[in-house]
Amino acid sequence: MTLKAVTLKEIERIFSVTDALGISREALVIPLRPESPGRLRLIKDGILEIVLDRDQDFEQWLTGLEPAIRALMDPPEPD
Repeated sequence: MTLKAVTLKEIERIFSVTDALGISREALVIPLRPESPGRLRLIKDGILEIVLDRDQDFEQWLTGLEPAIRALMDPPEPD
């Protein structure tokens, strides 16, 4: 199913993940227009941008959000 717009329903579900990780809602940018592909990245001043993927099932995408945020925020130490 193609996601045409990000609604409060999706944002609240994202907040449930980011809140559990201790990330302030003020440190998030969630554009209301999904893209393909979606992306997750740190932008200026440590702000986390979360762009939903319009072509991926939201529930499936959401299950991968926490590990993706952890990988981005806590990159592995070099050997």
